[in-house]
Amino acid sequence: MGKDCGKHGDDDFRQSCRRFMAILVVLAILVGIIALIVYLVLRPTHPRFYLQDATLRQLDLSNSSGVLSTTIQVTVASRNPNDRVGVYYDRLDVYASYKYQQITVAASLPPVYQGHGDVDVWSPVLVGPNVPFAPYLADAISQDCQAGYLILQVKIDGRVRWKVGSWISGHYHLFVTCPAFLVTAGGNGSPGASGFRFQTTTYCHVEV
Repeated sequence: MGKDCGKHGDDDFRQSCRRFMAILVVLAILVGIIALIVYLVLRPTHPRFYLQDATLRQLDLSNSSGVLSTTIQVTVASRNPNDRVGVYYDRLDVYASYKYQQITVAASLPPVYQGHGDVDVWSPVLVGPNVPFAPYLADAISQDCQAGYLILQVKIDGRVRWKVGSWISGHYHLFVTCPAFLVTAGGNGSPGASGFRFQTTTYCHVEV
């Protein structure tokens, strides 16, 4: 009799475990369905960035010491295209690069919340004092300047969060690349020329 009771108790325990696992599976499926419905309804789109201006204030290249000193002021705009999703920009670091080499120190922008359809504009000054420069890059930038044009990239590295109603997501990595095409008024510039002018507003590539 004692063995039968023990076996009956084990069966009840197993059935309880199966019911509990079944409930967990159903809940997981429901959560997945709800998340899918929310995504299909909201369809969150990454923010759109535009480079509106780039003013080159300094470009000094020393071939003998292999260093580059740069000062450039940029104007970057961001728009939230979502109708129901807000964006928290918790960290935004902006810097300039030339042929994939960073040539300025990253400038940190203040954190901001961007509501539905909102637009924010920043105009940081990017400074790169005495940046070590590879010889082949020094030759390339000298040739570009002599040809009267210069192509830089303004990059943004940051972290964002999404806000839907009262729900706020975890952090996502944001990486933005904006091409900056500058030319001299009469061409035939030099590495230290101050006559470079920004041509047109450019659309930035955004990865989240």
